[in-house]
Amino acid sequence: MLSINTNSGAMTALQYLNQTNAQLDKVQSAINSGLKVASAADDGSTFAIAQNMRGDVAGYAAVTDSLNRGTSAVDVAMSAGQSISDLLIEMKSKAAAASDASLDTASRQALNEDFQSYLGQITTIVQNASFNGFNLIDGSATGGISALASADGSHRITVASEDMSLSGQIVTIGASASISTQTSASTMISTVETSLTNVDSALAKLSSGAKKFSIQSTFVSQLSDTLTTGIGNLVDADMATESATLTSLQTKQQLGVQALSIANQAPSIVLSLFSGH
Repeated sequence: MLSINTNSGAMTALQYLNQTNAQLDKVQSAINSGLKVASAADDGSTFAIAQNMRGDVAGYAAVTDSLNRGTSAVDVAMSAGQSISDLLIEMKSKAAAASDASLDTASRQALNEDFQSYLGQITTIVQNASFNGFNLIDGSATGGISALASADGSHRITVASEDMSLSGQIVTIGASASISTQTSASTMISTVETSLTNVDSALAKLSSGAKKFSIQSTFVSQLSDTLTTGIGNLVDADMATESATLTSLQTKQQLGVQALSIANQAPSIVLSLFSGH
C-alpha cells in the first residue's frame, strides 16, 4: 500500500539504523577506554566481579607495603647485629691479649680502653637500629614486628625481637665490664664468647623471620598479578575484534543510511499516480 501518512519502510530502516548506531557507540567506547566492561551499565554482573577483584588487588598492595616495612625493620636489626658480632670478636681478641701475664700495665690499660670503647659502640648501635619507629634489638619492641599477610587483614606474620643491649640475656657483658687486670681479662674471654654465640643465634632467628617476610611478599606479588590478569580477562576489550567489528558496523551504518534514504523517497512515487490529472 502506498501512503503519504505512514511510511513503514522508513520506520523499519530507521530502527535498524538506530541499533547500528548504538552498537557503534559501544564499540567506540571500548576502543577509547580499552574496556569492554567500563561500567555497570555495560554488564552489571561482570562489573561487580571485577570490582571485587580490584578491591582484593588494592588490599594486596597494602599487604606488600606492610611486608616491605617489616623486612626493612628486620634488615636494619640484622645489620646492627652483624656489627655487634664483629665488635665482640674484636673484644674477645682484646680480652685474650690482656690475659697475658707477661703484659705490662700500660699495655693492658691501652687494651682496656679499646675494650671500653667497643662497649660504647655496642650501645650506640643498639640505640640507633630503628626503622619506622621499630627497634628490634633494644628491648622496646617486646611483641616483635608484625606485617599483614592477607588482603582482609585477618592473617599476620610476626618476627620476634632480639634484645642485644648490654647486660642482657644475649649480650651478657655489663656496661662497666673491664679487662684492666689479668684475672678480669681471663674471665671476660668466656663471657664474650657466650655473648658472641648468643648474638649469632639471634641473627639466625632474625634471618629466618626476614625469609618469612620475603616468601610471603613473593607470594602476594604473584597472587596480585594473577588477579590483575583475571580482571583483564573479564573487562579488557580485544582490540583486534573491536577493530573488525567497527569496520563492519561502519559499513552497516552506511547501508542503513542508504536504505533509509530509499524508504523516504517511497511517498514521492504517489505523485506519479496523479501526473496525468
